[in-house]
Formats: sequence, C-alpha cells, structure tokens
Amino acid sequence: MLLALNPLVKPDPGLFIWATVAFLLLFILLRAFAWKPIVAALDERERNIEDALSKAEMAKQEMAKLTSENEQLLKQARAERDAILKEAKELKDQIVSDAKKSAQTEGNKLIEKAKLEINAQKAAAMAEVKSQVVSLSLEIAEKVLRKQFEDQGKQQALVNDLLKEVKLN
Repeated sequence: MLLALNPLVKPDPGLFIWATVAFLLLFILLRAFAWKPIVAALDERERNIEDALSKAEMAKQEMAKLTSENEQLLKQARAERDAILKEAKELKDQIVSDAKKSAQTEGNKLIEKAKLEINAQKAAAMAEVKSQVVSLSLEIAEKVLRKQFEDQGKQQALVNDLLKEVKLN
C-alpha cells in the first residue's frame, strides 16, 4: 500500500541484495572486531562492578566486625578502669585504716608511757614526801622528847613503863 502511494520508492532487487550483503558484511566485521571487545569490556566492567560490590560488602562486614570489637574493647577498658578505681579506693581505705590503727596504737603507747612516767613521778614524789614527813616527824619527835625529858624523873618513869610493857609481851 505504501508502495502504491509513493512512486519514488521502488524496491530494486539488486539494491536489496547489495544492501543485504553490505549489512551482513558489516555485521560480520562488527561482530568480529567490535562486538567481542565491546562485550568483553562490558563483561569485564560487570565483573569489576561485582568485585567492587563484593569488596564493599566485605568492607562493610569488616567495619561492622571492627565496630563490635571496638565496643568490646571499650567495655573491657571500662571494666578495667572500674576495677582499677575500685582497687585504688580499697587501697586508699586500707591505707587510711592502717594509718588510723597505727595512730591509735602509737597514741595508746604514748598514753601508756605517760601513765608510767606519771606513776614513776608520783612514786618519786610520794617517796620524797614520805622522806620529808619522816624527817619532820623525827625532828618534831626529837623536840617533843627533849622538851618532855628535861625532867629526869619523867625520863625514869617512861623507861620503867617501857620495861614493863616489854616484859608483858
């Protein structure tokens, strides 16, 4: 129908054969020299893209693994930090407790030493007082006896009384 309407378009069988031959020749040449390299390049590019995607997926998995390992390391570091802080606090408490005990012991020793010193000084003072009391008592007794024994008769009566007491015992 189209051919009937347009008188300019008349298919020539020779032209048709040469066009077909040229097309087939061009097709064979393109297939031999262009299509294989193009298809090979496309295949290579597809492999490169797949490799890149698989490497990206592996990198993503590696990053996830590293992230989880980092989180584990952070947890361990925090646990170690907490343990170190706890140990340091316990050590500080132990040192403070030991210092208190040591100070208490040293204080008790000083108090005991002071008590002993006080008792020793008290005993020395008591001995001194006793010595002075004895000395004063002897002086007083001597003065009283001198005063009392100025009279010879009183002396004789005292000696007789003392002798009677000695015989009675």
